[in-house]
Amino acid sequence: MGTPVLFIHGLWLHASSWDPWIERFRAAGYEPTAPGWPGDSDTVEASRRDPDAIADHGIDDVVAHYAAIVDALPTAPILIGHSFGGLIAQKLLGQDRGRAAVAIDAAQIKGVLPVPLSALRATLPVFKNPANKHRSVSLTAEQFRFAFANAVPEDESDRLHERWTIPAPGRPLFEAASANFDPHSPAKVATGNEGRGPLLLIASGKDHTVPESVTRSTLKQYRHSSAVTDIETFPDRGHSLIIDSGWPAVADLCLTWLKEQGL
Repeated sequence: MGTPVLFIHGLWLHASSWDPWIERFRAAGYEPTAPGWPGDSDTVEASRRDPDAIADHGIDDVVAHYAAIVDALPTAPILIGHSFGGLIAQKLLGQDRGRAAVAIDAAQIKGVLPVPLSALRATLPVFKNPANKHRSVSLTAEQFRFAFANAVPEDESDRLHERWTIPAPGRPLFEAASANFDPHSPAKVATGNEGRGPLLLIASGKDHTVPESVTRSTLKQYRHSSAVTDIETFPDRGHSLIIDSGWPAVADLCLTWLKEQGL
C-alpha cells in the first residue's frame, strides 16, 4: 500500500479541485485523498446551495476535523495544503500528525507581519462587514480574478471561478488577522518543533492573497528548528496555481521534493 497523502483545500475552493492532483499522485504510487472542510457538501453545486453549513467554522474546528481524519489512517500521511489549507497542514505537522508537509501559498501563521495591502484588498469581501465572522462569503468572478487568478487570462479565471468556487467561512480570516494580538491564537504553529517531518513552503511571485513576502516571513518563523524547512518560488504564478493550467508543474515539484526527502 502506498504512503497516504492528505490534500487540504483553502477558502473558496471545493475539495474536488484537488482531483487532478489525486490522479497524478496515485499514478506515482501514493494513496491520496482530499476530504472537505467541516460543513462542505460533496459537490461544488451542493456546497453553494447550503452556505449556512459552511459558516462559522474556525481554524481550530478545521484542524480538529483533519486531525480526526489523520488519526484514523493506518500510518501518518504526507500533508499538502493550499492557502488556509497550508496553514492547517503546518499546524498538523507541528503536532507530529504528518510525516511531511507541503504548504502552497499558505495563509499567514502567528508571527508573520505585516500583511501587504494586496492581501487586505483580496480579503475585503469578508472584512468589509464584521458580521461576516459568523457567516460564509462567496466571491464574485471579479473578486476571484483579483484574489486568485490575476496571473492567467480572464477567460480562464472565469472558468475556474465557475468550476471550483464555493462559499467560505469568514471566521478563519478574522482569526488570522488578530493572531499577533492573541497569545492563544488558533493561527499559532509549533514552528520550534525539532522532531517534526520536513516542510516545503511554496510561494507565488504574483500572488495577491498570499504575497511571496508572507511566505518568506513564514520561513523565518522556523529559524529556531533544525528540522528540514525548504522554500520554492514560482515567480510568474498567482494564488490559483494549484487549479489553473500550470498546476502540473507545481504538482511535479512536490513529487520531486518528496522523493528527495525519501518519501
